[in-house]
Amino acid sequence: MSKYIYLFLCSALLCACAVPSARQSAPLTDQIQTTATRPQEEKPALNKKSSRYQTALTPSVLEEEEARYKAMPLPKEMRGIWIASVENTDWPSKPGLSAQQQRQEFTDMLDVVKKLHFNTVIVQVRPTADTFWPSNLEPWSYYLTGKQGKNPGYDPLAFMVKEAHKRGLAIHAWFNPFRVQNNAKAALSATHPAKKHPDWIITYGGKKYYNPAIPAARKHAIAVITQAAEKYDLDGIHLDDYFYPYPVKQKGKNVPFPDAAQYKKYGKGKNLADWRRANVNAFVRDLHQSIKAVKPEMPIGISPFGVWRNQSKDPTGSPTRAFSAYDDGLYADSRLWIEQGWIDYIVPQLYWHFAHRAAPYGTLLKWWSQEVKRNPNVKLYIGIAAYKHGTEWKDVNELDKQLQALKKYPNVSGTVFFSAIRIKNNQKNIQKILKKYYK
Repeated sequence: MSKYIYLFLCSALLCACAVPSARQSAPLTDQIQTTATRPQEEKPALNKKSSRYQTALTPSVLEEEEARYKAMPLPKEMRGIWIASVENTDWPSKPGLSAQQQRQEFTDMLDVVKKLHFNTVIVQVRPTADTFWPSNLEPWSYYLTGKQGKNPGYDPLAFMVKEAHKRGLAIHAWFNPFRVQNNAKAALSATHPAKKHPDWIITYGGKKYYNPAIPAARKHAIAVITQAAEKYDLDGIHLDDYFYPYPVKQKGKNVPFPDAAQYKKYGKGKNLADWRRANVNAFVRDLHQSIKAVKPEMPIGISPFGVWRNQSKDPTGSPTRAFSAYDDGLYADSRLWIEQGWIDYIVPQLYWHFAHRAAPYGTLLKWWSQEVKRNPNVKLYIGIAAYKHGTEWKDVNELDKQLQALKKYPNVSGTVFFSAIRIKNNQKNIQKILKKYYK
């Protein structure tokens, strides 16, 4: 009888605490831009032997809720900035810096961010299935030390959280869910899960990925993300646009993603595209369940590619002629995530300019402002391409126009800029423009 009383109390606690619910160094947007099925998923079974960091619910954390750190609520106006670590894009500036050098670079960046009146940093802490915190699930990141698995001599994530909060900044931890090895020189450590579970791995375009079709691989990625959420005083969990990888081309044609064996095993009669979307949807749904089980108030956000679907494929899609996250390779159904409340905010990457022929910024801004009406609990932030200011955008007033246009849409609750180093280094005097809007 005591067993049933315990289960009842755990269930009551969960109900009481429930609340509504990178990219590479240079995003691939411009290289591939020209080229609604709703699958029903089986609910994942809870494993009674699951560890504290598995996807099973963990009511013990909720029982101690009053004593733990509460994630900052999402701001009324998001003023966010992405700090990318993959390929040492933003921070650290290169692998192998001393702990002191890494810390100094990060605090210097935060000081600029604070001075410019941003309120949120989104820091990539798991760029290639390796971590920026001591984890028993995956090795230390190559991008810290130049050798995967090598201890950097401090806990970077703990340090980043402390320094962000010291400045009054919210910090969201940014994870890439399935990327394992981005370049050959970043050798996998001997203890990497990819070595222990080679059946989880697919090599495509010379890079390695966890296969989203493998339930155990999805569960592992969720466990790693949940570990960081539970262990650190974070203010949000964030995913980028990489689910299935962007298509690799040879002689002008897409190279098929090599998952035929898994499709045969798990496809269950779905067509290939619907099946791949179902795998991604299962991951997003189960991640939502896992994070909300340990910290119900913690926001979850995703930054998808800027085009959900084109009207040529779906009359409710955007009037664009670009690569589509839904149809053309990523198999990301952001509409479903919004409708189901599996995310708390969405940051579509609108990295084009107003005059772009295939995907005009203004057209997509208007479309996304309508899209989030499907669930008023999901906030819309716009991803802005700071890296194109004064370079690919020849109009020196383009960024100013983009920020001004946001004022027309009350459903837009802020912006996130890619990437931090361009703003820190004041590329083409970008800080002057930001100061006009952020005071």
